[in-house]
Amino acid sequence: MGILEALSLSGFKLPTFIAFPFYLLVIILIGHKTILDGLKSLIRLNFKSINLLIVIAAIGAFYLEKYVEAAIVVVLFNLAEKLEEHGIETSKEALRSLAEKMPKTAFIKKLDRSVPVEEVDVDDIIIIKPGEMIPLDGIVTLGFTAVDEAAITGEPIPKDKMSGDSVFAGTLNKQGYIEVRVTKKAKNTTLAKIQEITSQAFQLKAKTHKFIEAFSSYYTPTIVLLAFLWMTIPPYFFSVPFRQSLQEALSLLVIACPCALVISTPVSIYSAIGNAAKQGILIKGGRFLEAMGKIKAIALDKTRTLTFGNPVVTDVISLGNQTREQLLSCAAGIETQSEHPLAQSIVKAAQEENLALHPIENFQIKVGKGAQADCLVCEDKHHCIGKLEFILEEHRVPDTVLEKISLLQNEGKTAIVICTHKEVEGVIGLQDKIRPESAQVIEDLKKMGITPIMLTGDHKTSAFAVAQKVGIQEVKANLLPEDKAQAIRELLSQYTAVAMVGDGINDAPALALANVGITMSDLGSDTAIETASIVILNDHLNRLPFLVRLGRKSIQTIRINTLLAIAVKLTFISLALIGMSNLALAIFADVGMTVIVILHSFRLSKVT
Repeated sequence: MGILEALSLSGFKLPTFIAFPFYLLVIILIGHKTILDGLKSLIRLNFKSINLLIVIAAIGAFYLEKYVEAAIVVVLFNLAEKLEEHGIETSKEALRSLAEKMPKTAFIKKLDRSVPVEEVDVDDIIIIKPGEMIPLDGIVTLGFTAVDEAAITGEPIPKDKMSGDSVFAGTLNKQGYIEVRVTKKAKNTTLAKIQEITSQAFQLKAKTHKFIEAFSSYYTPTIVLLAFLWMTIPPYFFSVPFRQSLQEALSLLVIACPCALVISTPVSIYSAIGNAAKQGILIKGGRFLEAMGKIKAIALDKTRTLTFGNPVVTDVISLGNQTREQLLSCAAGIETQSEHPLAQSIVKAAQEENLALHPIENFQIKVGKGAQADCLVCEDKHHCIGKLEFILEEHRVPDTVLEKISLLQNEGKTAIVICTHKEVEGVIGLQDKIRPESAQVIEDLKKMGITPIMLTGDHKTSAFAVAQKVGIQEVKANLLPEDKAQAIRELLSQYTAVAMVGDGINDAPALALANVGITMSDLGSDTAIETASIVILNDHLNRLPFLVRLGRKSIQTIRINTLLAIAVKLTFISLALIGMSNLALAIFADVGMTVIVILHSFRLSKVT
């Protein structure tokens, strides 16, 4: 494109026998779809189509032997079109790739073999081993395990599952052998609903009209009409030679061809997207950049967005004769024998403090409750560790301990109790760790006039605890994927322009429904990354305010570029109508305006 502009500006011309086929080939290769659409519009007499104007202008330029200008017209227009269409198709592919990753078979107990999930009926008993993905929604009938449900609920801590508990397709069986009675056929699972909602959201997005199409509905017919009148009236009423009138009419079309206008948006978008890429952000198209600059509210998932998504030890409260370090060493020594995520977090906390883990013997897991073992270091050998309900089965817990546990739970933490035969030795609090930048990001967004809202599948206590710490007033908790999607619809009705930041399959419908969906690739699922309009590749939540600034500056730049391009275009059309312009001057002005637009747009690469 730059080479063509340089050739036009310098006045360099190839010999006609070379220029004609060469530039015709360029136009056909790059603009064949535009040409076909323009010709179809001509046949249908659809003069609102900007494709028709491009075709007529290119033909006119060829008639006047302005081959470079004809090529510039087509190249610039197609550049804008390709940029605007970028993004949606790759997002749709995410649904197909998700289906490919799901288990294709389920092991039926009564048949003692695997069958395609489509052939599994409601009430069939299926077997799921540790490490396998659950293929269908159902209810556990036998066994105990911990299931990672982040894909459905967003809950960071895997949930204990035993007989009578529900499990969902697409979640991961992390720990034990279970048997599940199927409650929904493959086409009706929660995960299938997510896919359906996401597909509907894409259809809604695809109906958005581009500004250039709206503008062309007025601009194109007007220019075509003016050219036709210019071609016909002077020969019949003023004895002007028809060839001269035809040449002037075609010159008007070339003058009126919106080169600088067409490039005013894409060059700004390219500059801004390039800047974002340097910051580790992938923006999937210009429409999403513009949408980011218009948002009035931003919905944020809690788990793996405002938080890291991994439980960490936050409190070690010693209540007996042991020190804090001794309590943690003993608890971690017992938990080394457990595969439960909470147990692993306790072990990790002790290791990070370089504590020597207490050796144990006679370890026993208590399904869905906790564990017990004999510590070979502590004076009181027998220990129990687990949630309060487990401890209360065999031990009396003083009110002072209950108050400490209650305080931890009110802060959104999970409380693990350690006790001997004689007494409660201590309590360990665990919580999904909040990102250190979360509070500042929320504050920055508020200063920009954007309302933050938390949408999470986690329980209310944990959600409100995190929201209070980061400065979010509006919280919607206990949300399933369809609930998040409905929440986005309500926010769109209230605020008009809404962004959604999330990760995981559970956020895909909400990401697709929002004006702009954002995810962070280090933690987000493949589906969320494909569904999202913007992907923060470096896992930095503090890039959100930058995206808003970049979007707003892009909108401002595009508006200035567009107004300047239209003003210059109208000026030279007016001059042409009164006979004070010529094709060479108009092209020079158009190229000059294009250079100004490019230079102005390059300022977006400096936004921080």
